[in-house]
Amino acid sequence: MTTTPAGLGHHAETFREDWLEGLADAYARTVRRVPGAYGVVGRHAPRPGKVAVVIGGGSGHYPAFAGLVGPGLADAAAIGDVFASPSAEQVHRTARAADGGAGVLFTYGNYAGDVMHFGLAARRLAAEGIVTRTVLVTDDVASGPPPVDGQDIDPSHDRRGVAGDFFVFKVAGAAAERGDDLESVARIAARANAMTRTFGAAFAGCTLPGAAEPLFTVNSGTTELGMGIHGEPGLRTTRSLSAAELADELVDNLLDELPPPPAGGDGRVAVLLNGLGRTKYEEMFVVYRQVNRRLRDAGLRPYRPEVGEFVTSFDMAGISLSLMVLDDELAALYDAPCDTPAFRSLPGAYTAEDDLRADAPAPVRETTARPVRDGSTPGGDLPATAALQAALDRVAAHEDELGRLDAVAGDGDHGIGIVRGLRAAVAAARTAEPGPARDPHSVGTALLTAGLALADASGGASGALYGALLAETGAVLTKGGPAAASGQETAAQAAGSGGAAGRCAVTLLADAADAAQRAVSDLGGAEVGEKTMLDALDPFRRELRARAGDGLAKAWQAAAEAATRAAADTAHLTPARGRAARMGALSHGHPDAGAVSLALLLTAVGETLA
Repeated sequence: MTTTPAGLGHHAETFREDWLEGLADAYARTVRRVPGAYGVVGRHAPRPGKVAVVIGGGSGHYPAFAGLVGPGLADAAAIGDVFASPSAEQVHRTARAADGGAGVLFTYGNYAGDVMHFGLAARRLAAEGIVTRTVLVTDDVASGPPPVDGQDIDPSHDRRGVAGDFFVFKVAGAAAERGDDLESVARIAARANAMTRTFGAAFAGCTLPGAAEPLFTVNSGTTELGMGIHGEPGLRTTRSLSAAELADELVDNLLDELPPPPAGGDGRVAVLLNGLGRTKYEEMFVVYRQVNRRLRDAGLRPYRPEVGEFVTSFDMAGISLSLMVLDDELAALYDAPCDTPAFRSLPGAYTAEDDLRADAPAPVRETTARPVRDGSTPGGDLPATAALQAALDRVAAHEDELGRLDAVAGDGDHGIGIVRGLRAAVAAARTAEPGPARDPHSVGTALLTAGLALADASGGASGALYGALLAETGAVLTKGGPAAASGQETAAQAAGSGGAAGRCAVTLLADAADAAQRAVSDLGGAEVGEKTMLDALDPFRRELRARAGDGLAKAWQAAAEAATRAAADTAHLTPARGRAARMGALSHGHPDAGAVSLALLLTAVGETLA
């Protein structure tokens, strides 16, 4: 347990459960826990015939997301660990709790982990006959790839969702509350997102529960313009700014980014000045004084401005400005009443003149994520469990290094998340791996179960990708069946054999590696050469297949060495997706954390085969 700047001690492993339980106790009149899940659902939900609006994201951003559940806004929220997406299993359970039979709208920030886990949940719901639609929030103008001269691209495609989430959630919730069907709710939510832009700045970093040091820092006497809510590097660093100077920076970075006003528009913009966790309200009001002046000087009419905390970053000192260009329909939905733990809007007439001053212009128990001891592989473990335990030991020994690599252009939680996921994977494999028979079907069954457990426990983009990697590998091996290792030899004997049995085992695993690469590529949308774990996985699978005649142990070790070399070589690659694309120069010279962790895992597995 460590103490945050606020003076409170937190146990990292129980933080999510503890604060959700406290929220449900404090606001029992508005929300309740989703049974068996890290999520909350409004006491008004489900309502038969009403579209369910389901939001979600990581802890550490309150009042997003659980604080925005209630009549007129969201129907439910699925919550992940600090700065990590909720797993697909948590999203699925939360959506089921809110579904009233008219379909589910998923809306959340455009972060890789959220996209993958919500996407997996949507697939599962579809298989169960529940229709879903998804609207990603992409309001952060400081994220995404930079525009390229001469290329017709949509710069918002890879942008992330920050405080503009609130506008999209509010409009979607109001549309669902008035009885719109699913397609209509999705349409108006997408329009709200298209009309919303956000830019932020930070003055100091934050410390996560259970951490002894800050996750990231901002040098004293400086301001990071455009820093992300997980500590992603800003666009540029400047000296400390006065309140008026900061307001000017926020407004200047948004004016050119605003979409054109609707036909017949009167310049109305919804305004949200958002505190990131440690900024005092009085300080925000000082900033808003200048924001209001600048917007009106630009011919815009601030409409229902809000100043407060809506999407925080735990205890980060910082502030962001969000603007949503309004038409009559968006304004009416933004005006509509709602009642949530963190935001209420009373019914009644409202006009823009109101903005003018009169004198002047049940506890969840983790069953799959229980820790296992770090150390030598337990005697008697079957192949999949032993291999995963070895991988856990190796990756855990490099946890801090992986965090440092991830923090170069990301949020620094890769090591923590993968170790947490591998612990759950080992526990799941140990329970699921059947019998003493060492055959592909047995190994595949264990890996399939382990992959689902890893994704659920780890969360985030890496958790989803690693989960898909293990699950797809397991799926291929289960289809291989006991006979795939060939003849009279066991898989253990085939491992050291250069004969037909060894070649068959290598070929089957190469097929599994190919399937895993396709799954990771499809799920993450990345390709080889874009500085991701694929840059280690691709040479591994190719080398493994090329070495089929060497026997499994030798072939795997050679392939793992190829993956290790390729992971190191990612230091010379430039990221091509998301915020990392804009921060490409910062990451040059540093290998990709995902590629390095995968190489460590593959090397450890190779040592168990030897």
